[in-house]
Amino acid sequence: MNVKTDFLIIGSGIAGLMYALKVADTGTVAIVTKKQAVDSNTNLAQGGIASVFDQTDSFDLHIQDTLDSGDGLCNPDVVHQVVTGGPERIRELLDIGVNFSTDNKTSGQDKDASFDLGREGGHSRNRIVHAHDMTGQEVERVLLERARQHKNIHFYENHMAIDLITFSTRIKRGLVTTTHEDYCCGAYVLDHHTKRVMAFGAGITLLATGGAGKVYLYTSNPDIATGDGIAMAYRAGATVANLEFVQFHPTCLFHPAAKNFLISEAVRGEGGRLIDAEGNTFMERYDPKRDLACRDVVARAIDTELKRSGQDSVFLDISHQPAQFVTERFPNLYAKCLSFGIDMTKAPIPVVPAAHYMCGGVVTDMFGRTDLNRLFAVGETACTGLHGANRLASNSLLEALIYADAAAHQSIEDFRAGIQNGLPDIPDWDDVGTTDSDEQIMVAHNWDEIRRLMWNYVGIVRSDKRLARAQRRIDNIQNEIREYYWNFKVSPDLIELRNIATVAELIIKCANHRKESRGLHYNIGYPKRDDHRWKKDTVIRRQIVG
Repeated sequence: MNVKTDFLIIGSGIAGLMYALKVADTGTVAIVTKKQAVDSNTNLAQGGIASVFDQTDSFDLHIQDTLDSGDGLCNPDVVHQVVTGGPERIRELLDIGVNFSTDNKTSGQDKDASFDLGREGGHSRNRIVHAHDMTGQEVERVLLERARQHKNIHFYENHMAIDLITFSTRIKRGLVTTTHEDYCCGAYVLDHHTKRVMAFGAGITLLATGGAGKVYLYTSNPDIATGDGIAMAYRAGATVANLEFVQFHPTCLFHPAAKNFLISEAVRGEGGRLIDAEGNTFMERYDPKRDLACRDVVARAIDTELKRSGQDSVFLDISHQPAQFVTERFPNLYAKCLSFGIDMTKAPIPVVPAAHYMCGGVVTDMFGRTDLNRLFAVGETACTGLHGANRLASNSLLEALIYADAAAHQSIEDFRAGIQNGLPDIPDWDDVGTTDSDEQIMVAHNWDEIRRLMWNYVGIVRSDKRLARAQRRIDNIQNEIREYYWNFKVSPDLIELRNIATVAELIIKCANHRKESRGLHYNIGYPKRDDHRWKKDTVIRRQIVG
């Protein structure tokens, strides 16, 4: 069974759901998500949404903090668009029922004034709007509830997008003889239950698949974060950029039984201090802002300390704060740490850096449009120009809200301008000549090898030699995957392997190209920032032949 819809959304996080709600009154919406709809990076976001509400704060200060964090590569127009649009989008979430934490010391007359505004690394003021330490979960809850109630929105859970369908795809299959501009007209999607591949035809397609943390061995991301949107867009011919800028979150819980559990930056915002195994602070040696320095600085500092000491972790200590304050401000973190035998009100938390956020992605304009007609990208999948070389903490959910709104308005305009007139005939998925796999070991082995080589050679600190080793290995792995992919029927594991291999290759290429150190990209052979030669984006576009 194939599906035709007006708007196809791949991904079910904050960006995809907000976009869906805004376009659903215009046409039918299909949301494809490879697990349950609630399984998203948004649902794990602890810190909050950065936005200006405090009287001592201003748009200019938030803009400057964002530019400083981006280390010279932010697009100033985009930064202004996102920062100044923040309060309106936050109020929109309030209006639909999101319960943000409030400051009991203020009156409840003015919702804006009553926000309990937190502070995180790189911010010069308190401006993090949050729902305790489970902001993403609260936002996801409300958006999902609203989306499920809309008659035009249809969810396809446990469905995984394989590749985008473009007009050039139809030419290759011999269905038309005329020549037109390439455009995206949907995606091929694997139904996990039936193991059938369905063609989803769509007037407009939105990529909102989140990040690519699973490209690395250690990550704060959930298992779904395999860079699917970036890989699919690149294969379809869309431009990608700045994939060398992978943000490593400084503080992921270090415990053998803990998987992907992040210790929010808000802990440091509330006075938490990084210490070594002897109990000594060390961030003062790396940055005047100490524990509230930007994430790239803190992650490299911890990496340096671990290499110097040979220890397995450093520690984050907030035990000097009153216990009641800690448990009320961080109820989820407190309970989770306690489940591993760590009482954060009494003892420091062992932490290590882990891959966290992709600052690069599919290049878009200020309306979320890619350079492949009828294809939009939002959220972590996109490279909008906001983050530059390093994302400022809690700007990600803000960006997702702003661009979901902009992309929705542009999509509706495009749809009404003529896309609604009909879809081309889309060919069924062709798997003639393929068989069921009898060599799953290839998938498991290459999956593990990619993640290890990326961690060891393309991690927090890089060198030309390490990057050259990574390039040789990824070339061999890609050859194996290509041969395997065309001989066997697709499976979720194979699709994800293909995607992380593609994204890994793109990260390596971008990192190899940039001969300087800037933001999240640090090469020991080029330790200085070079504005004269490298104050520019790293742009890659696949050449489509035939």
